[in-house]
Amino acid sequence: MKDGNFVNWINEAWRRLSREPAVLVTVVATKGSVPRGAGTLMVVFAQGELGTIGGGHLEFQALAHARLILSGQPVQNHLSQVLGPSLGQCCGGAVDLSFEPVNGADLPRLREQWVPQRSPLALFGGGHVGKALVQTLAALPFAVCWIDSRDEIFPDDVPDGVDCEHSNPVQAAVANLAPGSRVLIMSFSHAEDLDIVIACLKRQREQGDLPFVGLIGSQTKWATFRHRLEDRGFSADEIAHITCPIGVPGITGKEPEVIAVSVAAQLLQSL
Repeated sequence: MKDGNFVNWINEAWRRLSREPAVLVTVVATKGSVPRGAGTLMVVFAQGELGTIGGGHLEFQALAHARLILSGQPVQNHLSQVLGPSLGQCCGGAVDLSFEPVNGADLPRLREQWVPQRSPLALFGGGHVGKALVQTLAALPFAVCWIDSRDEIFPDDVPDGVDCEHSNPVQAAVANLAPGSRVLIMSFSHAEDLDIVIACLKRQREQGDLPFVGLIGSQTKWATFRHRLEDRGFSADEIAHITCPIGVPGITGKEPEVIAVSVAAQLLQSL
């Protein structure tokens, strides 16, 4: 599944399918410039739909075609559309769509097909930015392990796809991270941050399986950390594996929600 927003509506689609039929519209193949990639899904009900294959006239025609199928009319289950003047779109590419009638009996099969693949991500720190990041990352293709030394810091309403872990000392959790985890470090203290960074660099030295390690902070904070890491025997190449500051360059807002969007965009670039 290539649609990060898919995790926002998957449960609602399953709930509705348990009581009413629908048509599953899938982007099977694409050519040239198109709004969505192959594998993108949309579930069309008699009233309403969930997901999107890109909007515009392409989606309008797909919705109409799906509802013809729902009404029992004998129409084909595949369509090929060129995104040109005839559709009022100027993408210039082409899209092949499949249309599959589905209902509650198909739920076990669809659950297996639709569960999105998520990349493991460890988020150290339950402060304001951590909370904002968890909300942002929940709609993206990451399986988040949210870690803090303070057990009481986690809210009751944690989004799907987020597991909370209390670890004291907090850096002890680094050894048990899933292979290939991306790591974000933003604990409540610089001392904890440094301990986590050191644990990540030691693991990277031994296993080399943490593709991204990001540390929140200013250039001044990072200069201090860099000197302390050098004093602990880490090489320049090892230290260069840490990204600090984190976030997409050019986004300067300090609000937690702004930082969360910036960091999430950076993480998506690392996939």
